[in-house]
Amino acid sequence: MSKIEVDAIDKQSGSTLTLGGSGTAVTLGAGATQTGFGRTGTVDWDTTPKTSTFTAVSGDGFFANTTGSAFTMNLPAGSAGDIVSVADYAGTWQTNALTVSPNGSDKIGGFNASTILNTEGQSVTFVFVDSTQGWVNTMDSTSNARGKAYICASSPCVATVGDFKIHTFTGPGTFTVNSVGNPLGSDSVDYLVIAGGGGGGTGVNYNAAAGGAAGGYRFSNGTTSGSYCAGPAPLGATALPVSVQGYSIAVGGGGNAGSPGGNGTQGATSSFSTISSAGGGYGSGYHPSPRQGGAGGSGGGSAGGESSGGTGNTPPVSPPQGNPGGNTSATPGAAASAGGGGAGGNGGNSSSPCQGGSGGAGLTSVITNSPVARGGGGAGGNDYNVTTNNASASAGGGGIGNGAPASSGTANTGGGGGGGGVNCSTVYSGGNGGSGLVIIRYKFQN
Repeated sequence: MSKIEVDAIDKQSGSTLTLGGSGTAVTLGAGATQTGFGRTGTVDWDTTPKTSTFTAVSGDGFFANTTGSAFTMNLPAGSAGDIVSVADYAGTWQTNALTVSPNGSDKIGGFNASTILNTEGQSVTFVFVDSTQGWVNTMDSTSNARGKAYICASSPCVATVGDFKIHTFTGPGTFTVNSVGNPLGSDSVDYLVIAGGGGGGTGVNYNAAAGGAAGGYRFSNGTTSGSYCAGPAPLGATALPVSVQGYSIAVGGGGNAGSPGGNGTQGATSSFSTISSAGGGYGSGYHPSPRQGGAGGSGGGSAGGESSGGTGNTPPVSPPQGNPGGNTSATPGAAASAGGGGAGGNGGNSSSPCQGGSGGAGLTSVITNSPVARGGGGAGGNDYNVTTNNASASAGGGGIGNGAPASSGTANTGGGGGGGGVNCSTVYSGGNGGSGLVIIRYKFQN
């Protein structure tokens, strides 16, 4: 091999100097540098993704993988013509942003301050211009084509409706996420989580008892999986992102009716992931004083006179999971009985010693692709041989309270139990609360 050592190479004639022939690569030796050629506006891409804070090198492009956490790309000290590119490796910058920080007194777009890249699929190219503007972004793309990917999950109780999977739990179980998709397909789930309803109180000695409350009713707004009618918009939360794991599902049972003259019991909690719905508050009997309804997802009704219904949305969550129970305002000692609160409304008040208050309204959801009302409060019991049934909650599963044995809340609706009535000295039991429910819905194909 020949070696030529010269101080300069110049053209013989014309305006073009050609190095090498067709198919020949011209390279600089190790450690050699070039001046005067300039760059073509491109970078050499480092294909090992960065997963933590690093310092960029001029002339290179980097893939920043923020799946685990947000971090920072530190720019090198800039000289005119320096160039650095960076791209969102996994489409996660919208969740975990990449911070780009200038070196020392250098600027980015005219400001000596860091910039935040928080758009999914974004890629940018910075060129150092001068000390006035510093690094200028010459290319900002958010159109990186990414394939759609969808959640794949399993459980014993799943149905397919069109492009959606619907998992319905009427008892405890596990929702297992086998793989997570992406925002172009699906990476979050909609849910409906209803706790067990509260038991109704039982009357005694000519005195009727109050209705139990609906279990806490929490749901997402449905926009992630088909924009179905999930319920009133102010009450719906955003969908839940999921990860590859098994999620334990708890479905709360309904509370029991009270013994003669006694309060019912509170329903049990239902839960999925970070969503926990509180059991419905108990309906008041007549013996306990001050005969107030129990607090819970919704509040139980009160009994007697001048007493208050139980507080709903306890413990408090946003949006609220339920409503308070009804109050009684008859003469103290009279046998008025209020209704339990429901997911969609307060329990009915009562000022009459003969007619109990109605149960609070439930809510209707189409999460299963069919409209179903759930979460109704139980009605208060009747007295003095009044045998006309009180209205239950608006088809929400709440029990009926009357002058005969009250009805229980409907299973898997979280409906409150009806309050027990009396017929002269004959005492009738209150109703048990209905058990709760957990439903999970997501898109699994397009």
